[in-house]
This record gives sequence, C-alpha cells and structure tokens, in this order.
Amino acid sequence: MNSNIREKRRPENAELRRKIDRLLQDGDMFVKQNLGHLGVSNYSYEIEEAIEELSLEKEIVLQLIEDYVIQILKSKIAFYASIHKLKKDALDGKVLDYTDIRHLAHKNLGVVRNLRIKDAQKILEEMMVEDNLDYLRLYAKALEISAIKLNPLCAYETLNLIAVKNSL
Repeated sequence: MNSNIREKRRPENAELRRKIDRLLQDGDMFVKQNLGHLGVSNYSYEIEEAIEELSLEKEIVLQLIEDYVIQILKSKIAFYASIHKLKKDALDGKVLDYTDIRHLAHKNLGVVRNLRIKDAQKILEEMMVEDNLDYLRLYAKALEISAIKLNPLCAYETLNLIAVKNSL
C-alpha cells in the first residue's frame, strides 16, 4: 500500500517541480510585464548586506530566509483568500475592508526589511496601499515568485508539504 501512495504522489511532485521551474524561468518576465513600474524584475538578492547590517552569521541569515520563504508561501493562501473575499464583497455592493491584507502585508514587510530583500519590500509596500484587487493579485503572485527565487529547494519542499496537507 505504501508503494501505491508513493506512485500516486510522483506525478504530483513532478508537476510541482515543473511549476517551480516555470516560475523561476518566467518569473522576471511576469514581474516586468505586469509590475514593471516597481523596477524589481531581474532583482538578485545580496545576502552579504543582511549579514553585515544585522551582524549575524551567514548560516543564521540563510535559516531566516528559509523561514521567510515558508512564511510567504503560507501567506499567499491568506492573501488570495482575502482578495477573493473582497471581490465577492465588491460584487455584493459591500464596503471593502482591506484590513486583513494590510495586516498580512505589514507583518511580512517587517521581515523583508530586516533581511534586506528589496524586491519583496517594494511589492509589500505597494500591497499596503493598493485598493485595486487585480493589482493585489499580481502583487501576491510576484511575492511568491520573489520567495521561490530566494530558495527554490525550500519553496519546493514547502509547496509539497502544503499540497500533502491539503490532500488529507
């Protein structure tokens, strides 16, 4: 029975790997085409800046980056859920309350400022003030791309765990 479970998961794992590979390959183009005004396409993180400014060892900063990647990939679910709720509220003619999105963006903004992740900082700063739901969705996707670029292996493992958890 265990071998059957493994066999069933292999195609999912392969699909997840392809998705991450596509995001890594096409991510900068996505950001450039949809959010060119931010000037963050082709951004490359410089860990040395965080090491120096935070006075931490490289291994500790790398662990903090992994924690951040996990946090963002989990947060994207909440971002999309909040955006979906706001779209539904807009269709129902309700007053839109962006508090949840702003709170989540603010929480993540503190982390990226500390780690000196400049592309994510710009994206989250925009999310703090943006009211256009379509742009908020683009920002959430760009944030995901940014996180995956920081540590693709950690992103793969995190997304795989999220998929397994959701399948239970």
